[in-house]
Amino acid sequence: MPAGLLILLYLALALAPLGLAWAQGLAPRTPWDELSTGLGLVALAMILVEFLLLGRIRAVTRRVGSDVIMRSHQLLARAALVFVVLHPFFYISPRSPAPDWDTTRQSVIDYGWHGLWPGIAAWLLLGGLVAMAIGKEASGARYQTWRLLHGLMAAAVAGLGVLHALRAGRYSADPALAWLWIGMLAMALGALAYVYILAPFLRLRRPWRVSGIRHEADRTWVLTLAPDFVGRLRYRAGEFAWLNIGKSPFSLDENPFSIASAPSAGPELEFLIKEQGDATRQTGRIAPGTRAWVEAPHGHLTVAPHGPAPGVALVAGGVGLAPLMGILRELHARGDPRPKVLIYGNRHEGQIAYADELDRLSRTTGTEVVHVLSEPPAVWRGETGLITPALLRAHFNRPDRRDWLYVLCGPHRMITSAEKALIEIGIPSTHILSEQFVYD
Repeated sequence: MPAGLLILLYLALALAPLGLAWAQGLAPRTPWDELSTGLGLVALAMILVEFLLLGRIRAVTRRVGSDVIMRSHQLLARAALVFVVLHPFFYISPRSPAPDWDTTRQSVIDYGWHGLWPGIAAWLLLGGLVAMAIGKEASGARYQTWRLLHGLMAAAVAGLGVLHALRAGRYSADPALAWLWIGMLAMALGALAYVYILAPFLRLRRPWRVSGIRHEADRTWVLTLAPDFVGRLRYRAGEFAWLNIGKSPFSLDENPFSIASAPSAGPELEFLIKEQGDATRQTGRIAPGTRAWVEAPHGHLTVAPHGPAPGVALVAGGVGLAPLMGILRELHARGDPRPKVLIYGNRHEGQIAYADELDRLSRTTGTEVVHVLSEPPAVWRGETGLITPALLRAHFNRPDRRDWLYVLCGPHRMITSAEKALIEIGIPSTHILSEQFVYD
């Protein structure tokens, strides 16, 4: 599904309540009253559509990327919060029950407690929900706890918001708009139920087990999973999976990791995992045979759908090498003759993963591998420092590499800097792929 069509679909859903309200042909109230009502209608529709952005719809994430979806979710949620905050303050009509002759509530605003309290509760909860999302890292809460609270609060905001609209809304009294709200609420809660209930239930039919674990580099491990079912996962090199190791498939203890193996290598999946938080600190202690659950594939960091570029450039920082390793392995397995360059940055030599394999690829396939260390040893002969714009210009500011496909994965600052540098030397943005999970 093209990205432009996705945007049009979102706008259609977000503006549908406003269109149905206008189509009722009711006598207008003051401009301020109508503005206030319009903000409420659009805000509630945006909140309900937000649930679809978190539904892990693969047809969508493969097209625009999971990071773009998540970033859009954050920005749209904040916009909806602004609309919700402003919504009650622009009403200027008298606040009282409508007289008998005013059946369409043209002359007053109904502030009856029956319809008002769900709106107040949703108004307060939404502010808390967005504040909790913004302060997630500073809170120190476990991700699983935060995720559960986030989902429950979002469901409460959606339900209370629809209840407020149905009880207090002038336009929502119309059956067409009322049923639209009920349908959108069912859609939102259905997306939530799919992620937390239906999808885990379906995964029960496709269990995995840990077939191997080995130390690869400083605090970095290679984890291998084998299917415990007849079949295999169909994925593209560079995509990622949500992993749940040693827990129930309904557990919230799952985290995203890029797949480092090549699809053509067989049914096993390989992941490069660095110990850098609660979810990964015990990676080296995982026992072979441990049950695992895989939700995949996701992401758009793949070479295949982007046409016959004359060459492939890969820029990795740390364990950002994982999806790029999958791409290199798949290109090699398929005998892809195009020139390939990998620029791979780490802090010190002990952090280099797949060192022997990269050296072998360099010698046997002609892949140009450029190691960059910010803390090199005294005898280091490679590049030093960081992956800077100057380094990228030195390797890619050439006419024959202008139309290559560039794939980036690593720390947020590295990706941002690299994208800017590549665009400055004339690489079209459509030739640059990146995926990251830091959104601040």
